[in-house]
Amino acid sequence: GPRPAELLAAGRRLWDELEAGSEPSSAAPAVQDKVRQGLDALQRAAAMVAQLELFSENEELEEIASADLKFLLVPALLGALTLRQVEQARRLQHLHSARDHFLRFLRLCRTYGLGPAQLPPADPGPAPPASPPGLLAMAISRKAKIERYKQKKELENKLASMRSFVESGTADEDQIREFYILQIQKWISTSLEELESIEQEMMILKSRDAATQAPAAPQGPARPTRAPVRPFILTRDAAQARVFGAGYPGLPTMTVDDWYEQRRQQGIVSGHSPPQRAPGVSDEEFQKQQQEKKEEEDDEEALQKAREWDDWKDTHPRGYGNRQNMG
Repeated sequence: GPRPAELLAAGRRLWDELEAGSEPSSAAPAVQDKVRQGLDALQRAAAMVAQLELFSENEELEEIASADLKFLLVPALLGALTLRQVEQARRLQHLHSARDHFLRFLRLCRTYGLGPAQLPPADPGPAPPASPPGLLAMAISRKAKIERYKQKKELENKLASMRSFVESGTADEDQIREFYILQIQKWISTSLEELESIEQEMMILKSRDAATQAPAAPQGPARPTRAPVRPFILTRDAAQARVFGAGYPGLPTMTVDDWYEQRRQQGIVSGHSPPQRAPGVSDEEFQKQQQEKKEEEDDEEALQKAREWDDWKDTHPRGYGNRQNMG
């Protein structure tokens, strides 16, 4: 069968093709076929590396053979290819798997003094509601991201200039060793970025699943249906009720107070009482008071006349119709 170096080279080649691919969708069959082939090759390479025990926590970076340094990249490439899978039903599972691969790679690098001193947690769990970051924290985070981006670009440029020497076989051992260490450093930066994206996507998926599984809000008691209101004539007072009732015997009449009391008993209107008249005031006097109050608050007729007068002034210049002083 193929050797570990051949399997790693095959997985790396498929990853490079996916990165430079021109397929419009990551769900395209050709793309997913390359993802499956790359994962298969890298998983077989990882099994062989573990069986050969190429890496140990008890050794230093200088003790690893230059030709074996490239195998440190296997878990990072596995994590990157795992993220390229598009099965929505298994997306959360793929995110967990990719995170495990990236963390395994970072722990391995830290063992040899290459990775960050502090790693993200293996399972962050539900994040507490965080307060918005302050301006200083946002500025520091933005500055760190810009610095990390610059360093990554510098690594990529240096790797591009060294790649031809290494792949052609003209590079010496020191150059080969530097080339692989630069690759490892580049993937350390990539892994940290991917872990941050994975955590954000997992929080979104978990929130969505919790929302879909939440029980529906209990329905309140059904609102009682109201009985249809029979037509009637609404009058100001009892005197008007008698007058209108005499002219329309087939249609019942009631005063405002009677109508309000009926609606209050039916529970249709609130218990706030309508305007009350003072003791000793007759219906006519109370109605007159209410009419005067209404006229003070909103005299529709006076308001309409004022509006008509304003309209007339807009269309007739001052002095219109005054012919006394004409020569």
